[in-house]
Amino acid sequence: MFRIYFATFVSTINCRPILNFAQIILPLNLKGTFTYSVPEELVSVIQIGMRVLVPFRGKKIYTGIVEELHSNIPEAFIPKPIINILDDAPIVPPQQLKFWKWLSEYYLCNKGEIYRFSFPGSLKLESETYLKLKPGALIDLQYLDVNELYLIQALEVRQLISLSEIEAFIPKKEIVKTIHSLIDLQYIEIDEKVSEKYRAKEIAYLRLKNRETLVSQLPEVLLQLKRSPKQKELLLLILEHDTANPEKPLRKSEVFESGNFANAPLKSLIEKGFVEEFYLQKDRLETYEGEKEAVEQLTEVQQQAKLQMDLAFNVGKNVLLHGVTSSGKTHLYLDKIEETISEGKNALLLLPEISLTKQMIQRLEKKYGKRLGFYHQKLTDFEKVEVWRKVRNNDLSILIGTRNALFLPFQNLGLVIVDEEHDAAYKPKEVSPYFNAKDASLILAEFYQARVILGSATPSVESYWLAAKDKLKYIFLAKRFGNVALPKFKLLNFKEDRDTKHVKGNFSLRSIEAIRVTLEEKKQIMILHNRRGYANVVECSSCGYAAYCSNCDVVMTYHKFSNELKCHYCGHKASKPSTCPKCFSEHITARGVGVEQIYEEAARLFPDASVERMDVDSMRRKFAYEQLYEKIEEGETDIIVGTQMISKGLDFDHIELVVIPRADQLLYIQDFRAEEKAYQLIHQVSGRAGRVSGAGEVLIQTYHPEHPVFKLIQEDDPGNIYRYFLEERRKFNYPPFTKTILIELKHRKEDKADRASQFLGSVLKKYLPQECIFGPEKSPVGKINLLYQYQILLKLPRGKKYKDFKNFVMRSLEEFDEITGYHSVKKNIFVDF
Repeated sequence: MFRIYFATFVSTINCRPILNFAQIILPLNLKGTFTYSVPEELVSVIQIGMRVLVPFRGKKIYTGIVEELHSNIPEAFIPKPIINILDDAPIVPPQQLKFWKWLSEYYLCNKGEIYRFSFPGSLKLESETYLKLKPGALIDLQYLDVNELYLIQALEVRQLISLSEIEAFIPKKEIVKTIHSLIDLQYIEIDEKVSEKYRAKEIAYLRLKNRETLVSQLPEVLLQLKRSPKQKELLLLILEHDTANPEKPLRKSEVFESGNFANAPLKSLIEKGFVEEFYLQKDRLETYEGEKEAVEQLTEVQQQAKLQMDLAFNVGKNVLLHGVTSSGKTHLYLDKIEETISEGKNALLLLPEISLTKQMIQRLEKKYGKRLGFYHQKLTDFEKVEVWRKVRNNDLSILIGTRNALFLPFQNLGLVIVDEEHDAAYKPKEVSPYFNAKDASLILAEFYQARVILGSATPSVESYWLAAKDKLKYIFLAKRFGNVALPKFKLLNFKEDRDTKHVKGNFSLRSIEAIRVTLEEKKQIMILHNRRGYANVVECSSCGYAAYCSNCDVVMTYHKFSNELKCHYCGHKASKPSTCPKCFSEHITARGVGVEQIYEEAARLFPDASVERMDVDSMRRKFAYEQLYEKIEEGETDIIVGTQMISKGLDFDHIELVVIPRADQLLYIQDFRAEEKAYQLIHQVSGRAGRVSGAGEVLIQTYHPEHPVFKLIQEDDPGNIYRYFLEERRKFNYPPFTKTILIELKHRKEDKADRASQFLGSVLKKYLPQECIFGPEKSPVGKINLLYQYQILLKLPRGKKYKDFKNFVMRSLEEFDEITGYHSVKKNIFVDF
């Protein structure tokens, strides 16, 4: 006994503890990590950041990420062992694991959510449930029903059948009953099988087999093929290509493209040993392989801005680059990217939308060729895996992407650029987990010891405030590239024009005249109306009936182009009624103005002009955006009518006039950021005008020309308008002077959602001051997709107290989660919403 204790004591002193337990992140929306034991044979090879296969809840198998290795034996349970390791080396860098931890803590979400969002699906292996015959089972077929008989016969032919494959021969509603019955009879059993989903793309090529021998004996070979002219012709074709292009293999598909050859001659040549088929892996995403262009020289103003940027970076400070539209922010980005790459580091350029990604790629691929990659949610899963692996292998120097590119396994990140940093697309509420990519990029860069440039012509109020507090270095580019003049803003009093009957439909006669003059000068016009569809509501003039969505508490929008009603929250569609469903009156009218109506009016007012529409609905077709982009660039389009889509990414030489027919609609919405968003949208769309000529003009039609925002836009002094926004926010205790957390509770039963919100509100009031809690109350849209919504808004103080208050919020949420009756209530948390 003494020897055992002594040996244990010596081993504890002389040896490092064996790390035979691991904390694993699973791709599930569950709190925390999960403890597993590390089998003895894996202890020496397992590392943090590797993928491992682990069992979870019965026979289900998941791919987890190793977050921590330790020797702490769990006291309350016996941990299950890790099944296997999937990687030779860690595939999640330590910086990314720290980033996941920060996101989880700051945005009050689970690491499993982050893992599921950040990884391509093909890298998250999950077991699929299969059925198989039980060994030694004696099956009596005469007592089985038809579905049970089908399944047994199928299993006799194929040893394993997945649940998805069973749907081919058994009705969906009968599958569960059939499986349970056969399991009870002990005829079949369930198995779990894990398979790698990703498959490399392979291209078939042809070449001569034993080329030297064949060439030396060519006369004899051709004589042998005398009676097979097609085989002879094909052999000579392959020989000719092999001789002319020895470095470039012949693709099999090229041989059959002409239609001169069938598969039979090729098969015969392969069987005779004259030709062989081989495969090469190919990237799914094409890379530019043409001539590269040099980065353009910076102007004197841009060089001054770059000098300020370098000084800020040298003292470890990130930069807010506030440059008016067409001031050359992209030139500065390119210069800093080039500098970063020359230092042997990687650069990440974030853009808010895919459409901008495509345009930026066209600009940069000629400068960086194969060193440039792109990553966004519209790539196929296999394409994402290929980009993911290139980043991990450090094959890319610069990556352009949307916000999910933040989660790529960068090895040596040196620079992060967030273009259009104000854009709401960086923090969509509809995607889980909720986070702001702009703020997250600052934290990610910190973990990589990289620097960040936040760029925009209209920075967010929060970023401007941070710069004013000297947390970011503020650099302002006040002039356009080449000293081109900024567009002029004109406010048109639409009420006055309407009262004097100087209007046609939704356009003032002054706007119509300005568009006519611009068309005569062979220039292009943009008309902004940020509301989808043709009309906001379809209602009965006799009884007042309005067409509401059956799933949501909102009226449905009428889309004339498709002649249907659509809900913009849940996607529900219905045909437009010809008579009122309530009183059967035929007096059905469409009220409110959507972008389709503005487009129709513009086409009617200017019949000789080419008018195009750009919104989410018209851009659904594949390549629709690219086709319209080309038409505008070639001058085939005279007037572009659109929603906010037209405010970004369309940088053309001949757009001279921007008209905003109903500017007031941008201001009067339930959002404390409404005025800021209106300013940003108007300023962004104005930047499309006069980029070359300097003669751009913006006409703002409004019923309230005296409104402070419109007045400040007309003055075009950024300092004044941001002081106005900050004063308004300070007055009502909104960010950046407070930190906000919005908690949404949803349930199919309204009374349960209401009770849950009241209970959570009472728990929060135990820990937080009354003045910090607003609600609980019904959400502005009370029901979405059959779920009733209630919300609680928290305004918490900034600074050191914020962490303490946030801990109180987490404690309240934990107490709420302890009530089993509310487990069915869906809970969404939006931090800094």
